[in-house]
Amino acid sequence: MNADHYDGFADSYDAENVDSLLNAYYNRPALVGLAGDVTGRRILDAGCGSGTITADLQAGGAVMTGFDDSRAMIELARRRLGDDVPLRVADLGQPLPFADAAFDDVIASLVLHYLEDWSAPLAEIRRILKPGGRLILSVNHPFAHAFNYPTEDNFALRQYSEEFDFAGTKATLTFWNRPLHAMTDAFTAAGFRIAVVSEPPPAPDTPRDLLPPRIAAGERSAFFAFLFFVLEAA
Repeated sequence: MNADHYDGFADSYDAENVDSLLNAYYNRPALVGLAGDVTGRRILDAGCGSGTITADLQAGGAVMTGFDDSRAMIELARRRLGDDVPLRVADLGQPLPFADAAFDDVIASLVLHYLEDWSAPLAEIRRILKPGGRLILSVNHPFAHAFNYPTEDNFALRQYSEEFDFAGTKATLTFWNRPLHAMTDAFTAAGFRIAVVSEPPPAPDTPRDLLPPRIAAGERSAFFAFLFFVLEAA
């Protein structure tokens, strides 16, 4: 990942996502719900961004630690979380600065799809999880990519870029499309057991004006955006 790139729009990214449909009413509540009762659990937020999920889990009683490869994001997270949560700049694509079996859970929210290689990051996450610990993650849904890019080979590992508007700031994000079987193969090769695969609807308290029209009208219950997993360290 290119930390300098994300540093360039960190404030706008946070301003947009703190109350957006895809983050505030979809990704964040889904991950927090999958985590369940986190009272007293030692949780690492891997790619914590500005710390919104870290804050939610801390409010639920978790003992949180976080890292991100963007210094600007870490500064935003420090403002949000204060001094109670250890935060550092680190790269999920490199060896992680944590001891073996240091955490009960790792949260990886919308981060793995930025990486071409999953084998080393998953091995590092497995190393720092205690036996039986959980990796709770979200990634871009591969079916959404197939819908948006129907002429591409959606069974190939493929890099692609999309432009976003974050609170008035234009930014280009670059991802790696990975078919579902490649995801599950990577998980099991790293020593994880797949406990949950989830395709949730938006949160019940989503403001109606944020919902896609067909969901607001009751015609549909959900949409393809992100795919969620709970993995258990074997």
